[in-house]
Amino acid sequence: MYGVGAGLRDGLRGGLTGEARAVVTDGVIALGVASALLITGLSGQHSPTGLLPLGLLGYVLLVGGGLVLFARRRAPVAVLAVTGLCGAGYQAAGFDVPAVAFLFAVYAAVRAGHRSLTIAVGVAMLAALPVAALISGPHDTAAAFAQARGALEIAWLIAAGSAGEALRQAERRADEAERTREETARRRADEERLRIARELHDSLTHQISVIKVQAEVAVHVARKRGVEVPEALLAIQAAGREASRELRATLEALRDDDTAPPRGLAHVPELVEQARAGGLDATLTIEGGRDDVPAAVDRTVYRIVQESLTNIARHAHAATASVTIDRRADALAIRVDDDGRGSPGPTSSPGSGSAHGSASSPGFGLLGMRERVTALGGRLRAEPRPDGGFTVEAVLPVDRTP
Repeated sequence: MYGVGAGLRDGLRGGLTGEARAVVTDGVIALGVASALLITGLSGQHSPTGLLPLGLLGYVLLVGGGLVLFARRRAPVAVLAVTGLCGAGYQAAGFDVPAVAFLFAVYAAVRAGHRSLTIAVGVAMLAALPVAALISGPHDTAAAFAQARGALEIAWLIAAGSAGEALRQAERRADEAERTREETARRRADEERLRIARELHDSLTHQISVIKVQAEVAVHVARKRGVEVPEALLAIQAAGREASRELRATLEALRDDDTAPPRGLAHVPELVEQARAGGLDATLTIEGGRDDVPAAVDRTVYRIVQESLTNIARHAHAATASVTIDRRADALAIRVDDDGRGSPGPTSSPGSGSAHGSASSPGFGLLGMRERVTALGGRLRAEPRPDGGFTVEAVLPVDRTP
């Protein structure tokens, strides 16, 4: 029986989140302080000749000043003001009870960082309590100050504020230490990633490049001599290209330390300017008024335009190219047209790569585009234009993108 009870208790304790535990703690403190104030008020002596009505009002202020502590984490300044008013109020009502709730509120407000405001409210409270004592009954000034000092000692006030400040500083140092540990771990991970990239580059890049070049030279010589190219040699050529591409992508991913700002829609004009500088008569048209494009879509637009213009420059032998971006309400459409030499048939199958390659010489440009677009729930079309040239068109939804 004891084991079952202990297991249930541990399960409940483990099931509470940090926020839930804080709520429970605040509730227990608020009820405890309210109960202590009420019991002290019931057992103490209070003046029957006060200017304010006694009884119910005083008890409400005693209990309310304690219960409001439940909100001390969420609204420390408001709780500080309410507990101060309640403390002065029940003193004026004739209840000579220490302002315990106000001390808890001082601690919470200083811990939350409201040091100057808490000092000001504390000074005002120290000045208000003698006045409340005078209101509570026929006291002389000395007696009123003595009652006020008993309700709120300056030493208690300083201790509560000091405790709040000490814990605030401890939490700040803990956060700083955690941030330092994260930065150190991130730096070590970056160093290890770059070391792996160097090892891969030194050990594999040269060998794969040699295999790829030798296979391509062998295929070229065989075709030039009119000799049938063995299937094994074609497989080696294709495998070399694939391995080279995969290695290059892996090295780029390893060397990407996320320090450079991400490229997106705002940087597309730079791509068009670079294409113009390379001798291509390129134009850019951006339509629509939508500006809140998700980050993933923003990056994909840049990559699609970049890959398309790169393919035009390398393979199309085009004189002109146009980039059109339509920012619609629920989607973003990208279209890149050129007047170069496109393939005789569509190249929009998943296995096609270069936007200007033929079905017999697949690359990987379009494959990378298609993977990006498909991951975002969009669609990609890449095919020759009826009047010559080539078109790459992508539609990316902006409401379904996570």
